[in-house]
Amino acid sequence: MTTLPAIRVRGLWKYFGHFAALRGLDLDVEAGRFLTIFGPNGAGKTTLMKVLSTQSGASEGSVVVGGVELPRGAGELRRRIGVISHNTYLYPQLSAYENLVFYGRMYQVPDLRDRAMSLLEEVGLVGRMDDRVATFSRGMEQRLSIARALLHQPDLMFLDEPYTGLDQHASRMLRDVLETLHTGERTIVLTTHNLEQGLEMCDDVAIQVRGRMVYREPIESVDRASFEQTYFDYVGKEFRWDS
Repeated sequence: MTTLPAIRVRGLWKYFGHFAALRGLDLDVEAGRFLTIFGPNGAGKTTLMKVLSTQSGASEGSVVVGGVELPRGAGELRRRIGVISHNTYLYPQLSAYENLVFYGRMYQVPDLRDRAMSLLEEVGLVGRMDDRVATFSRGMEQRLSIARALLHQPDLMFLDEPYTGLDQHASRMLRDVLETLHTGERTIVLTTHNLEQGLEMCDDVAIQVRGRMVYREPIESVDRASFEQTYFDYVGKEFRWDS
């Protein structure tokens, strides 16, 4: 029996007016794998993540995530995915605890109070649980957004430039959370500009430039010492092709 990958994308195009942010992109991610996608600004990484996480629809092509065809099964899939990005999706006038309870009720999380308190402790925010998010630093907001994304124990995680704007403490906490999640039971896709952080825990590496996936290798095939040059070689080629 052939097992479908957790993510299968074929011929994905995404237009904004006449501009194509994604251009015939193909992608497979096997269940339980951790894929890091690198790429310069304007590569279409955030657009891809929004399509995969049901926040945006494809203009052309097919997208199947977790065995669910998008956009038709988007409502079903949202209960199974967690999203961490530079947008925290938090309500600033609610407290940290109230934000988790709000999202927990949406996802019908069992034993919600215990689950929320456990996550607040995990991200180091128990002492600020009753404070409004509007009073939080950027790092604290991102730590709470990690708790929000994990609340319903998703089996697919999408992390779009999650380290952006984080202080050292929050960055270390995010790394520790990713280490905990990377058990082979969840499928994880991460986009980042940071080569060192991106290579640290992944199973597979990809490079996306101008809406195309131009490189893909398992981490064991990647020479980490020379990967920076590999990255810039691919980025430079792509810019020459399109000039």
